[in-house]
Amino acid sequence: MGIISLQEALEHAEKAGMDLVEVSPNADPPVCKVMDYGKYRYKQSKKLHDAKKSQTVIHVKEIRLRPKTEEHDIQVKIRHIKKFLDNHDKVKISMLFRGREIAFTAIGRKLMENIKEQISENCIIDQEPRMEGRNLVMIVSPRK
Repeated sequence: MGIISLQEALEHAEKAGMDLVEVSPNADPPVCKVMDYGKYRYKQSKKLHDAKKSQTVIHVKEIRLRPKTEEHDIQVKIRHIKKFLDNHDKVKISMLFRGREIAFTAIGRKLMENIKEQISENCIIDQEPRMEGRNLVMIVSPRK
């Protein structure tokens, strides 16, 4: 329609039985459209709902170990890790060192490498095992 006064635009919208909606307020002059505002809001909410439905939420599950954890218990933890990866969750594997155990981080690293070998076909290693304070931490995510 071109550049028209606000009064003319309102009259035109009223004749059409619709609303005058300001689309771009920062433009010079501001851009407005004649449309059904209720229908516009409904379409926007539908778009938002569809976008929310299509996005995936990734949870980070944590498995905690100690350097003295026995072999059977480690196998149970590995099964849990595989189950979490099958559910498309990331897994944070933490090895806790208490007291004087901190002197034996080599044992912890060896155990972490063993776990990494056993789950490598199911996952991608996001973060290699590294020390964070008194914890040895590794983060893995599922394969696509």
